[in-house]
Amino acid sequence: MEFVRIGSACLIGLVLAVSAVSKLRDVDGFARSVAALVPGIRPGRARRLAIATIALEALVPPLLIAPPTTSYGFGLAAVLLAAFTAVIAASVRRGRRTACRCFGPSSVPLGPRHLVRNGALLACAAAGGLAPGGLPHAGGAAVAAAAGLVGALLIVSFDDIVDLFARNP
Repeated sequence: MEFVRIGSACLIGLVLAVSAVSKLRDVDGFARSVAALVPGIRPGRARRLAIATIALEALVPPLLIAPPTTSYGFGLAAVLLAAFTAVIAASVRRGRRTACRCFGPSSVPLGPRHLVRNGALLACAAAGGLAPGGLPHAGGAAVAAAAGLVGALLIVSFDDIVDLFARNP
């Protein structure tokens, strides 16, 4: 089970690191998307919420590295992902066509695919947080870390992959 923890830490850590860095590259754009997603929020408050989101996302990867703080990292990741999922669900339910700014600028509107993606990430965070820690065999740890990194790359590229297979010839 320690391999689940390692793979999940790599996947969640990389996904949230990429998310934080891409949002940091365009804080104003992300703040505008927050304002579009949260009805009635003032621009100044949307910017503060955007900055807090980026900071919390950036905090997760370092927490996942050290065994004494790994559980906190998974817990924070789960809380963030649950909040993101709730905001996306509310946006979809209201019929808003707000672009997904999860990994930087995008023209893809938030929709059910993002709920599925976040559900998978939440499951991964829960599995990692509930898996026992320990000292795994080095080879197994390397394979688990590689699997987590590949999974993270697939998640970060999720919209592109879905669009690739959804296109009609």
